[in-house]
Amino acid sequence: MDLWQVPIAEGPVPVTVVALAVIVLAILAVRRWRTRPLVWALAGAAAGAVIGYGTYRLVNATNVFGDAVPPFVWHWTAAAFAAVGFALGGMVGARTWRRVLAGVGVVVFVVAGVVGVNMRFGINPTPGHPGAPDPTVISNVLDGFAAQHDGLAPIVIVADQLGAAVNDTACADSAAYGKARTYITVDVVDWAKKNLHIIDDPAYWTIAGYSNGGGCAATFGAQSPQLWKNILSVSGEPFGGSEQVANVTKTIYGGSAAAFEASKPVNIMAAAAPGTYAGMTAIFTAGAQDPAYISAADTVAAQARAVGMTVVRYDVPGAGHVGDALTGGLAEGFTVLYPVLGLSAG
Repeated sequence: MDLWQVPIAEGPVPVTVVALAVIVLAILAVRRWRTRPLVWALAGAAAGAVIGYGTYRLVNATNVFGDAVPPFVWHWTAAAFAAVGFALGGMVGARTWRRVLAGVGVVVFVVAGVVGVNMRFGINPTPGHPGAPDPTVISNVLDGFAAQHDGLAPIVIVADQLGAAVNDTACADSAAYGKARTYITVDVVDWAKKNLHIIDDPAYWTIAGYSNGGGCAATFGAQSPQLWKNILSVSGEPFGGSEQVANVTKTIYGGSAAAFEASKPVNIMAAAAPGTYAGMTAIFTAGAQDPAYISAADTVAAQARAVGMTVVRYDVPGAGHVGDALTGGLAEGFTVLYPVLGLSAG
């Protein structure tokens, strides 16, 4: 198994890290304490706990992540910082091997704190890709729109082309990870047409996504304009596989750099015949404090505009890549799309 496929939200890795932290702390705690080093160790632990809690409060006060950080974050943070402070304070008067162990412990305690928070969030299942097909955010946004438009809202299908979010499928069919593109563009579409009371007209269909999914939305929209006449990319990657170029080139495209280049939405659009994207609407959003994704949105939006799409580019004020970037991006997207989809006057 490749390193980026190792589960870090559950299983042996987080258990091992936390257990190692407990063992190291126990070894550091069991010694013949003299008054001076004991005072330093306890003072260090107290200071660490205060710093950990203070960091949590600062993060929430400054709204760094766009949403309030839940209380369990400070529990883990305070515990990790307290352990670090205890280890550092305990170096006073300690033997050389204890000082070395304390230095190792500092690293272990920090890693354990990060892993502990991640276990509770479950946001990063692996060093691969975070996220899950959770409809809560988009349903909350659309509830607000429906309340303002006589109960009208589009039918939304939340589908996940990453599967277990272990690998980057690069929005493509591959022998390595299965038919991710076919799943979205054929299987989900066929199911929707057979099972939902929908308008079978691409003018009323939108392919949308967030982050990795935003990159895929742009790719699928560029590849299949006969299916979707509307694209919504919220903080989208510039192309599928943008974070693992070498690995994706090898794993998905058999080592062909040319095939990888041809899969990028800007290149798909550039290679299309004139008029291919007539009548299409595309919205590209990014957090105003998320420069990498602002650049990605600018690049793809410029190409979409060049091939004839009606393009809207919007930066969510004060947002980074999470929290408000998602809700604000969806809100802007549906503000544009409601009249396009015939759900409001405009």
